[in-house]
Amino acid sequence: MSPLNLQIRTFKRFLHRVHKGRSLVELNLLMMLMADTFSKPAGGSQPGSGEPQGSGWFRTFTIAAYKPYFDVDTSDIIDRLKESLFPFRGTFTEKTATNPDLYGPFWICTTLIFVAASIGTFVTYIAHKLKKKEWDYDINLVTWSAGVFYGYVTVVPLILYVILKYFSAPSGLVQLFCLYGYSLFVFIPALCLSVVPLEIFRWVIAGVAGFMSATFVALNLKAHINSAGERWFLIVTGIFLLQLALAVVLKLYLFTVTV
Repeated sequence: MSPLNLQIRTFKRFLHRVHKGRSLVELNLLMMLMADTFSKPAGGSQPGSGEPQGSGWFRTFTIAAYKPYFDVDTSDIIDRLKESLFPFRGTFTEKTATNPDLYGPFWICTTLIFVAASIGTFVTYIAHKLKKKEWDYDINLVTWSAGVFYGYVTVVPLILYVILKYFSAPSGLVQLFCLYGYSLFVFIPALCLSVVPLEIFRWVIAGVAGFMSATFVALNLKAHINSAGERWFLIVTGIFLLQLALAVVLKLYLFTVTV
């Protein structure tokens, strides 16, 4: 007999006793017991127990699934930003292996969008004013910057994740998002320095920033993908060239001014 049927049978028995004039205390106790039974979650997990309420792929659509990746403090972010400015260490992946975050990459990309749009606008404004030409604000700089930075830090790690899986050198997807997000930090000061109206100086800044970013990603992945065999060199070279290409695209689109 199921617990529910047993409780219904017991409940009927108590009603019969109450009908004969017995105390209502027994009935109250039974009602409390039934209320406690039906209030328990079906899966056996208690509210506030810290156990996940969802399971399987449904959990991907809950805030709780992403909360650990934003659980970082200021000191963690500063240390990781410093690490990205010293690319030859190659220790970023090792230091963030147990707690990669998405907080830093999100705000780095968001900051880059507004910095790129504002600096690019300022550069074109100055160029037009110096030649006494009429200037109009280009709203496409914001949408273009958002597409480039958010798209790059999302699509490239996804593709690399699949490639590493194929070569039997898998890496965590969040770890790749984290690595690529912090690799873009060096472009923030580079974009600010690009306001200097010297073309050769802008190319040097773009080249240095691209080289530092590419070195940061390549060296941090090199130790991880050595297990890919002889093809690891091709993978690292591709990663390196892709980061350099991003620097060239930023230079050509944002800081090549035609009046």
